[in-house]
Amino acid sequence: LRASSHITALDQPSDRVEGLLAGADDFISKPIKNNPLFPRVRSLIRLKMMTDELRAREVTGKNLGLIDQPEWDEGKQLFGRILIVDDQTRSSARICSILSEAGHSPKAESDCAQALRLAKEGDFDLMIISLTMRNYDGLRLCSQFRTMDETRTVPLLIIVEDTEDSRLARGLDMGVNDYLVRPIENNELIARVRTQLRWRSYEERLRQNLHLSLQMAVTDGLTGLYNRRYMETHLQILMDRAKRDNRPLSLLMIDIDYFKNINDMYGHDVGDKILQQFAQGISRNIRGIDLACRFGGEEFVVIMPETDMAIASLVAERIRQFTETHAFDAGSGSSEATPIAMTASIGVTSLIGGDDTPALMLKRADMALYRAKSDGRNRVSEDVG
Repeated sequence: LRASSHITALDQPSDRVEGLLAGADDFISKPIKNNPLFPRVRSLIRLKMMTDELRAREVTGKNLGLIDQPEWDEGKQLFGRILIVDDQTRSSARICSILSEAGHSPKAESDCAQALRLAKEGDFDLMIISLTMRNYDGLRLCSQFRTMDETRTVPLLIIVEDTEDSRLARGLDMGVNDYLVRPIENNELIARVRTQLRWRSYEERLRQNLHLSLQMAVTDGLTGLYNRRYMETHLQILMDRAKRDNRPLSLLMIDIDYFKNINDMYGHDVGDKILQQFAQGISRNIRGIDLACRFGGEEFVVIMPETDMAIASLVAERIRQFTETHAFDAGSGSSEATPIAMTASIGVTSLIGGDDTPALMLKRADMALYRAKSDGRNRVSEDVG
């Protein structure tokens, strides 16, 4: 399954629908208007980056013998639960009727506060939001959906009056997946809904495979991060892809300073709790496409696809600052317990050419980490080659 947008001189609704049903994620007619085009391209690139990363992790699982799933069936008919948020009751009723006849289970809601409650509880597969509501900003509602855990990955399809509406570009840039322009053509509605449900189903399949098949075998039992075995296998896949596509790839090696003193002073039970909190802090300070792993003991690795040395160093500095300023809980159960202060040293390296290997990359990161510790700890050091 690949993200694609077709540009054509054909401008009839039937042509657009035919293109969407043939598998295109968008079908843009000439003359091209920059307002929706560039944000739409950026949206498709984000979609591709996320699915490529999930697909790469699935390949890693297969290489480890942990996943044995049939190939994805692109022609499978998909039906979904769809929430429509629009205060134009005739319009939402018409959309519901069209989707119901196509086999879907739509639910219309005109009140945005109620829509947020429904979305939090409803397990929807797609949400359609009007940007022309009178009493609520549709973009703000999209932003709220994108920040809620329950709806973070649910596709959003917005309805606009005109493709030149600046809110359309802003919506696509904030994570909206697709759009419809009024007056809505029945078959185009069905085709765009089908496309989003197809991507939703495909991503969910990849996520479930990753979660169910790899959790026990390739995650660290204490921190919940990936373990060294998985990291080394996955690093090779990401490195091969970065070389093939001539894209950047970076890696952080992180070590908690003087962690042995914490174990000696507080005991290994407290040390384990500190490692768990530290791992959670790393996860909160990286992106969804980055891969955090426990390398061993108090040492951690973060692999960062599509990231050069400069950006990786900024992320490393954010992790360092988190560690220095966070009050780590010793877990004694007493409200008067003194929080434990810690620092971390971090080495940063990036892919340097076609002859680079995972072993060399890890060695350079380790040398940069050693330099950070030699220079006084609690700092970020870049690999100097």
